[in-house]
Amino acid sequence: MTRRFLFVLGSARADGNTELLARRAAEQLPPDVEQQWIDLTEHPVPDFEDLRHDSDHVRPTEGNVALLLDATLAATDIVIASPLYWYSVSAHTKRYLDYWSGWLRTPGLDFKETLAGRTLWGVAALAHREQVVADPLVGTLNNSAAYMGMRFGGVLLGNGSKPGDVLNDTEALARAKTFFAQEAPLARFLYEE
Repeated sequence: MTRRFLFVLGSARADGNTELLARRAAEQLPPDVEQQWIDLTEHPVPDFEDLRHDSDHVRPTEGNVALLLDATLAATDIVIASPLYWYSVSAHTKRYLDYWSGWLRTPGLDFKETLAGRTLWGVAALAHREQVVADPLVGTLNNSAAYMGMRFGGVLLGNGSKPGDVLNDTEALARAKTFFAQEAPLARFLYEE
């Protein structure tokens, strides 16, 4: 299967530091790798409603939820590009991930089986010098990948608060050059290690 990257942009700010860092990393991908970029502020979805015990799930056929579902299923690599907001992913990003719960229960999708073996990556800008504060964000993505049977490529972290700040983080820009070239292991829950 030809590699196809889906970049899910979860920032509340257009052209923010997280997106700048993600685009720097994406520039390093070979030209034959397809890229699809979806900005969740331009393609908002309603709050997720958990209906797992109340009704049958129906595959969405139109609108932003259908766009995200189809893009997710088509991707070999999913990149969650979310700034660190209150020590985890943004609300836009969390809402997208919440939809995975419904897609797991949608007849005919085989959502978990389709994503198994594919790769989840993360890119995040944070306004803190100690990267350990991003552990909850990393844990959210790692555990999501582990539950789905996906590979996890880790999270490319960069420092930046004001617009464009991340372009001054030379270490993050250096990591961006090889981030997607690394081998992504099968994700494991921390208690499995």
